[in-house]
Amino acid sequence: MTIAAIGHLALRTVAMVASSLAILVASGAAPGCAQDYAGIIAQTDRTEADRVADKRRDPANLLTFTGVKTGWTVLDMGAGAGYSTELMARSVGPTGKVYGQVDEESEKLRTRMTMPVMNNVTILVRPSDDPVPSDLHDFDLITFYFAYHDTTYMRIDRAKMNRAMFTALKPGGILIIADHSARPEDGASVGKTYHRIAEQTLRSEIEAAGFKFVADAGFLRHPEDTRTNIVFRNPTPVDEFVLKFQKPM
Repeated sequence: MTIAAIGHLALRTVAMVASSLAILVASGAAPGCAQDYAGIIAQTDRTEADRVADKRRDPANLLTFTGVKTGWTVLDMGAGAGYSTELMARSVGPTGKVYGQVDEESEKLRTRMTMPVMNNVTILVRPSDDPVPSDLHDFDLITFYFAYHDTTYMRIDRAKMNRAMFTALKPGGILIIADHSARPEDGASVGKTYHRIAEQTLRSEIEAAGFKFVADAGFLRHPEDTRTNIVFRNPTPVDEFVLKFQKPM
């Protein structure tokens, strides 16, 4: 290949890259590269307790479905002890930022926050229906893992909460919700007794706030679950749904 031809090929390559970046910007896609999720989960400084939780939570599939990237800004709703908050922190890396929302900060979460990997995390102790201050917005991603059902028996305005999440996301931003399945006829009535919520009930509430449903995932499905027992003492693996929504552009 001649020098001139090489130069022409290089110019075409630069033009193609520039065009791809322009498409990403126009579509509202966040910058950053997809992470090596398996590598993140295998990092040696993760706690043994989290590795035990991995067996139930299937974080490799969860992170893959979520699609979190380096450099993203993430809100983790109902952060609890911080299991998923830490996974988000590892996934976005030092150039990203994670906010963990909790109604009350637990001792386990305070202990987790002392880990160096949590340096890019800020904990927001706020009610779920007012999860972020007004100056925080344009999140790339919001995650809400196994805690939406709790809001059904708390003094939480779920419609207000869902509108707040919608407002906090950037156009094109993603919301991922995972929770324990209730029977369709149980709706939102068994959050306190069984710690479950019906999938269609949750989906309807989220869509009412303006979100567009994108996809569901089947990796936590367990059709053998009768969905009539409290999840902590279920005789079979718990049937769980994972749903992806998007804020329209």
